[in-house]
Amino acid sequence: MTVTRADDVRPLHRRLPGARRLSDGSVLYWWAEIAFVLAFYFIYSTIRNSNEGSPGTARAHAIELMGWQKTLGINVEHAVHRWALDIDPLIIASNYFYGSLHFVVTTGVLIFLYRKFSDDYPLFRNTIAIATGLALIGFAFWPLMPPRLLPHSYGFVDTLDKYPTFWSFNQGAVNKISNQFAAMPSVHCAWALWCTCALVPRVKHAWAKALAILYPVGTVTAIVLTANHYLLDAVGGFIVLGLGYLSARVFTRAGRRAPTAGPAPDVDPDADTDTEPEPPPPPAPSEPVPA
Repeated sequence: MTVTRADDVRPLHRRLPGARRLSDGSVLYWWAEIAFVLAFYFIYSTIRNSNEGSPGTARAHAIELMGWQKTLGINVEHAVHRWALDIDPLIIASNYFYGSLHFVVTTGVLIFLYRKFSDDYPLFRNTIAIATGLALIGFAFWPLMPPRLLPHSYGFVDTLDKYPTFWSFNQGAVNKISNQFAAMPSVHCAWALWCTCALVPRVKHAWAKALAILYPVGTVTAIVLTANHYLLDAVGGFIVLGLGYLSARVFTRAGRRAPTAGPAPDVDPDADTDTEPEPPPPPAPSEPVPA
């Protein structure tokens, strides 16, 4: 007699190692998610760094954007940046914040969602992927010179180059492969707000919620203090995140469908199912009715 287990009749893609089953029956694999993230970021970086515009066009866009900010009354980058330059610990902390946390925190939130809120993970993974992809449109069609690259007469300093940090855009390898004019929208700010949206409804402690809310505030502060972005770059990052979320809600199915039943029980295909059903037991004799 051969007994067929439920695992044996599932499709191959449901029998691979490292599976995580969602409530609607969809299956995720941690190694496939890692491969997707690495491949996506490689393609994103390749496209981003191969579409650098001309310095003249990028500078003209920067002057135009600062004009818009003056009209809106938010052209504050120069004043804030010059004030911070007198406080070395603040600039150094901002350098490390800008240069590392967007990778560390975002990766940590992805892992947190995958492990603790698996049903929500596909929607948030697709949201950040679409938002990051949309940013490429801005990089390609509206190259923007960040404040740190403007002529010295504008009064900005490249803090990543002048103060301690892990790396600088002026380092040989980084300078050759990095698109220096990929500033609008700010992917740093898009990712930071994404982290907040993912964490605030899901972490339990008030201090954790507060840190999650403050994270994009700190990111916007860091990009301005380090002269890497304008305030409107942050607004652009928030907009592409919103568009990414709306698009992801349309396309994402995994984790959002009605829950399914658990795995089927073991089945014996050789079992005899054609036997006659047993007759029901005879009814109990009724009590005599007294006269």
